[in-house]
Amino acid sequence: MRVLATIWQFLSGAPQAGAASKPPFLLEQRSSSFTIILTVCLAIFTDIFFYALIVPVVPFSLTVQVGLGEDRVQAWTAILLACYSGALFVASPLAGLYADHTSSRRWPLLLGLVALAASTLLLCFGRAVGLLVLGRLLQGVAAGIVWSVGCALLVDTLDTAIGVAIGYVGIAMSVGLIVAPIVGGAVYHAAGYYAVYYIAFGIVSLDILLRLFMIEKKVARQWIKDEKPDSATGSNRDIEQQAETAGNVGVEPPKTQVGATSTGAGPTEPSVDKEGSQQRDAEKGEQPPEAQSPSAGAAPSSERSKLRPVLVLVKSPRLLAALYGLFAQAGIMMGFDAVLALFVKETFGWNSTAAGLMFLAIFLPGFIAPGVGWLADRYGAKWPSFGGFVACVPLLVCLRFVTEDTIGHKVLLCVLLAVLGCALVFSNTPLMAEITYVIDEKEAETPGIFGEKGVYGIGYGLFTMAFALGGTIGPLFAGYLHAGPGWGTMTWAVAVWAASGAAVVFFWLGRKHTKLGTDTNPPTGNASEEPSALA
Repeated sequence: MRVLATIWQFLSGAPQAGAASKPPFLLEQRSSSFTIILTVCLAIFTDIFFYALIVPVVPFSLTVQVGLGEDRVQAWTAILLACYSGALFVASPLAGLYADHTSSRRWPLLLGLVALAASTLLLCFGRAVGLLVLGRLLQGVAAGIVWSVGCALLVDTLDTAIGVAIGYVGIAMSVGLIVAPIVGGAVYHAAGYYAVYYIAFGIVSLDILLRLFMIEKKVARQWIKDEKPDSATGSNRDIEQQAETAGNVGVEPPKTQVGATSTGAGPTEPSVDKEGSQQRDAEKGEQPPEAQSPSAGAAPSSERSKLRPVLVLVKSPRLLAALYGLFAQAGIMMGFDAVLALFVKETFGWNSTAAGLMFLAIFLPGFIAPGVGWLADRYGAKWPSFGGFVACVPLLVCLRFVTEDTIGHKVLLCVLLAVLGCALVFSNTPLMAEITYVIDEKEAETPGIFGEKGVYGIGYGLFTMAFALGGTIGPLFAGYLHAGPGWGTMTWAVAVWAASGAAVVFFWLGRKHTKLGTDTNPPTGNASEEPSALA
C-alpha cells in the first residue's frame, strides 16, 4: 500500500501528509519558475502543434485516407475543426473548476495528456470519418485542460508581470502554429500520412517527461520552509499557518497588509490580522468581537459565502467584454485555418508544403507577444487590444483583392497575412491578461470573495471557453462562405466581425491595470484609520 501511495503522490503531485518525508530529487530545480513556465509552454506548444500539424494535411488526407469526394472536402475540413473547438468549449470550464478545487494542478495536466494520446491514436489509424471526429473531440478535451490549468498555474507561479507571462504562452502558441503546418505539409508530401503522426508521438513523449519532472511551488514548500510564496493560492494559507503557530508559542504573528489578497502582496500599510486573532480566541474558548454581536459581521460573511465565483465573474461587464474580444479574435484566426490551405491550392495550385508555408506569415508575428503583454501590464489592456482590432478591419477587406495566380498577388497575400498576424497579437494577448486583471480587481474590492484557492482556473476556463466558441463558429462561418459566395465575401464578412470586437473593447474593456494591493488614491488624515474597503 505504501508503494501505491507513493506512486499516486508522484502522479498527482499532491502534498504529502507526513512532514518528515524525504524531499524529491532535484526539488529546487523541479519547482523553479523556469521549469514551471517551460512545462506550461511545452504543454501548450504540444496541444497547438498537434492541432496545427494536420491542418494543411486534412484537405489532402480526407480524399486519400478516407475516400471522400472533392466536393465534400471543404465541409468536412470545417466540421473537424469545429469538433475540436466544440469539445474545447465544453471541457475548459469544467477543467478550470476542477483545478481550483484540487490540491495540485499537475494531476489535471497529466489527465490532459491521456486524452491527447488517445486522440493521436484515433487520428493516426482511423480510416472512417466517425473515428476522425472522435479523435478531434478528444483533442479538444485535452486542449481545454491544458489551457485552463496551464494558464492558472502560470498566474500562480508569477504574481507580477502577468501580461509578460501570457506573452510566453503566446510565443509557445506561435511556435506551434508556425512549425506544425510546415512540418505537417512537408512530411506528408515527402513520407506520407503516418510519418506525420510519428512526429506527434515524439512531442507527446517529451511533454509527458517534463510534466512528470515538474513540481508545483506550493507542493515544494512542504520541504523548502524558507521559500517565500510565489503563488496566489499559497500566500494566504501560509500566512494563516504562521499566525496559528505564532499564536501558540506567544510570538506576534505576521500582519496581513492592507489590500493584500490571494493574488499578490500589497503595500506596507498596517492592518488587523483578523483571521489569526479569531483562531487564537477560539483556542482560548473566547468569542471574537464579531461573534459576540450577531449584527456585526455575521450577515456580511454569510452573504459572501453564498456568492458563487463563476457568477461573480460573469456579472462583470469588463470580463464579458474581454471574453467577446477573445471570441472574435479566435473566430478570425481559426477561420483562416479552415480556408487558407484550400484557397492557395485552388488559386495558386500549391501543394501541401506550400500551403503550410503560408501559415508562417500569419503566425510568425506571435513572437512579439511578451512585448505586447508588457504594454498591457503598464498601460492596461484596452488600447493595445482596440488598436489590434481596428487594424484587422482594412487588412481583412484588402484580402479580397488576392484573386489571380501572379507574383504580385502572392506577395500581396503574404504581406497582408504578416501584418494581420501582428494585429491579431495586439488584439489577443492583452485580453488574456485582462482575465487576471479582472480577478485581481474583484479580490481587491472584496478580499476573500473567491476563497483561499482563488478562481484563476475558472477564469482561464472561461477564456478558453470563449476562444473555443470563436473557434467553433469561425471555421464554419468562413468555410461555408468560402465554399458558397466565395473568398471575397468571406473576407469582408470576417472584417465586420473584427469591427464588432473593436467596438466592444472600446466601450466596455477595463481601465489601466494596477497591481493588487496598491492604491493610486491613498487615504488622507489619521494613519490609524482603517480603509473603508475593509470597514
